[in-house]
Amino acid sequence: MDAVKDISFSVDEGEMVALLGPNGAGKTTIIKCILGLVRPDSGEIMVDGVDCRRCRSPALRRMAAVLEGARNTYWRLTTWENISYFAGIHGISERRGKEYFEYLIDLLKLRKERDIEVRNLSSGFKQRVAVACALAKKTPLVFLDEPTLGLDVESSYELRQALKKLRAEERRTIIISSHDMHAVQDTCQRAIIVSHGQIVADQTIPDLLSLFATRKYRITVTGGSGREVGLSGIQEAVALAFSQVSFRQVGEALEFTVSLANPGDIYLLVDVLRDREAVVDAITREEVDLEKAFLEIVGRTSSTCGA
Repeated sequence: MDAVKDISFSVDEGEMVALLGPNGAGKTTIIKCILGLVRPDSGEIMVDGVDCRRCRSPALRRMAAVLEGARNTYWRLTTWENISYFAGIHGISERRGKEYFEYLIDLLKLRKERDIEVRNLSSGFKQRVAVACALAKKTPLVFLDEPTLGLDVESSYELRQALKKLRAEERRTIIISSHDMHAVQDTCQRAIIVSHGQIVADQTIPDLLSLFATRKYRITVTGGSGREVGLSGIQEAVALAFSQVSFRQVGEALEFTVSLANPGDIYLLVDVLRDREAVVDAITREEVDLEKAFLEIVGRTSSTCGA
């Protein structure tokens, strides 16, 4: 069985795109094919106008990557030595690249770790060093596989801000493969979702979210003191009026989640609660995020493939 089949997509200059999919979907195979680590049976791969299959060396000079699960740095070298070494492989001498290397050191908050051997750094800082080494090559295309892996909340935020700044200032094209949906939603403009070796979605993040926007509300009510209709009466009335609703008792209150088919149904819900003299303690609308959209798309695809 082919790991990927009939894959076709393009990424514009300066675009930051997420390549998403469950484990085994084909994401890593796609990246390795573009990088020349895996040779595809057929098809064409172009990077910055260069044919990756026919002109492998010129194409590789236009790409850099941080691959999750791979040793992306030399642990007996310092942070600075790693950056200098990997940039040197791409023809950027330390003398010529020094100013930019220092810029990356500050951008990725590695100043204190500049002269420390990588083997003595935490996993989060090792990840930052790997990203710095990839960026130091100044290639127009960068692949980052799980770039926030091992980073705490603050470090993840700092890295995301750094990537957005690089994209905006340098027009770097960055393809991120990650299971960190929060990081993807924060940094990327577009998502390409792969499942069972095929692309099942390729849209901007806002468009993906709008596809799965729901009118789902979570409401907490009480029956009020001295009223004839209690929580059981409220639950019965809501269940009679709406089919997509679930309930649970929370202390002396009733919490329920209801999905409304039409915008005007919110007024019907209010009328039902008013008629039963329910006291609304809290009402919130459930917002869709990229993780929910991703799970919905992949779930639909798995059902189709398994049929």
